[in-house]
Amino acid sequence: MQSIYDIEVKTIEGKTIKMSEYKNKVLLIVNVASFCGFTSQYEGLEKLYKKYKTKDFVVLGFPCNQFMNQEPEDEQKIKEFCSLTYDVTFPMFSKVEVNGENTHDLYKLLKQEASGVLGTEAIKWNFTKFLVNKQGKIVERFAPSTTPESLEKQIENLL
Repeated sequence: MQSIYDIEVKTIEGKTIKMSEYKNKVLLIVNVASFCGFTSQYEGLEKLYKKYKTKDFVVLGFPCNQFMNQEPEDEQKIKEFCSLTYDVTFPMFSKVEVNGENTHDLYKLLKQEASGVLGTEAIKWNFTKFLVNKQGKIVERFAPSTTPESLEKQIENLL
């Protein structure tokens, strides 16, 4: 089976990297959107990142436009929005699909390893969160309504 570290992703600047760049770090992977009811969670995600980044914790934001056209902008505008509105400094990536036939390999793996409510794999909405331990194992999946702040204890336990 493929490891999370074997998967390639594209940064919001367009550079292809391997997830292995995040080996030995606790990851919080989130599909994000600029025009979602949960968009204000960028603030909490950034606070977590700033608080724990020196302890090998990283938030990874993957914009997604599959839910009611809530991320229609291109990468440059997404980057500007995140920076200007929420002072986002955690790594952001190019837009991905999290469901359907064009699901990004990362999200295929995340959904296989951590199913949602009643065992469903499909991502239901933006700001679904996946917590990954330092060994690359997907530990838990959280609903969009789960606030970043409420994950602090789980993150600390993995650090």
